[in-house]
Amino acid sequence: MSDQGPVGRRARGELESEVLAALWAAGEPLAAGTVREQLHGDPALTTVLTILTRLHGKGQVTRARAGRAYLYSPVRDEAAHTAAGMRALLDKGSDRAAVLARFVSELEAEDEQVLEQLLHGHQED
Repeated sequence: MSDQGPVGRRARGELESEVLAALWAAGEPLAAGTVREQLHGDPALTTVLTILTRLHGKGQVTRARAGRAYLYSPVRDEAAHTAAGMRALLDKGSDRAAVLARFVSELEAEDEQVLEQLLHGHQED
């Protein structure tokens, strides 16, 4: 199965990523309608509600009752979410050392310096 859908359709997981990005950008809990306003392509409110429900089921967002609706918040910030995804991909590899070696060999010089500083316990602001 391809990640490319029919013309005008998003790739698999793209709408979830957009919804999370909208929540991270807001920095506060949002209702589904407000999330919808931040998304490209004018998705239906029911579609946004479905995505938020799925993200809640996956433990990626929390929700709190606000009248008849819910307000949604991401469980982790964007950096923690990305790091968890990287860790999940690393866990799928059969040779962790080879995956890490390849990853480091393909880093830009600046990123390699940041990684080295982090590994040695020094982080520049």
